[in-house]
Amino acid sequence: MYCLFCKNKDSEVIETRLSDEGNTIRRRRQCPKCEKRFTTYERIEELPILVIKRDSRRERFNREKLRAGILKSVEKTTISAEQVQAIVSGIESEITQRENGEIESNKIGDLVAKRLKKLDKVAYIRFSSVFKRFVDLEEFEKELKRLL
Repeated sequence: MYCLFCKNKDSEVIETRLSDEGNTIRRRRQCPKCEKRFTTYERIEELPILVIKRDSRRERFNREKLRAGILKSVEKTTISAEQVQAIVSGIESEITQRENGEIESNKIGDLVAKRLKKLDKVAYIRFSSVFKRFVDLEEFEKELKRLL
């Protein structure tokens, strides 16, 4: 594995542990040249999951895109990076168990919203305002009233 910092062609594994309910191996590595440490993850390659977008286009599920969307919603809240990772892993695990390998984007949004609602109401409202495409203040107000 190349070193993330100095691009040395070799690195040493200094710690290995299972994470994400045993679906992922997390490895801490150290470069023998620059001695910096970094983390890599090893996952089972699974059949691609297709996400059906609102306009009926299909695209491959992208866990980093999901993670980035959640991170935008949880900025300046009490939700940690580990909690975000747990949300992403939980959703990915849930949708990979589907029979047909396809899921509508709004169902993924519902799964995220449900999890955020339990953790932090502000993050939930931020996510919902984008996910549900609030176009005016009245829609935003209705969602706040439901939350309260």
